[in-house]
Amino acid sequence: MARTKTATLNLRVNPALKEALREAAARDHRSVANMVELLIREYCQSANIPIPEQNELFPEVPGE
Repeated sequence: MARTKTATLNLRVNPALKEALREAAARDHRSVANMVELLIREYCQSANIPIPEQNELFPEVPGE
């Protein structure tokens, strides 16, 4: 079975921006982390920035 890999992203933002993000996530019934991921994906799509699939970044290792 393929493992799901994630990366940690720590950042500092203005408290008002953080609250707006929490509100946006709540309205969309999402976690804050999922909302950030969605916003990044939407921006990259609109700016024609490709996002490689996870299996392209982390190919499965035989025997694992």
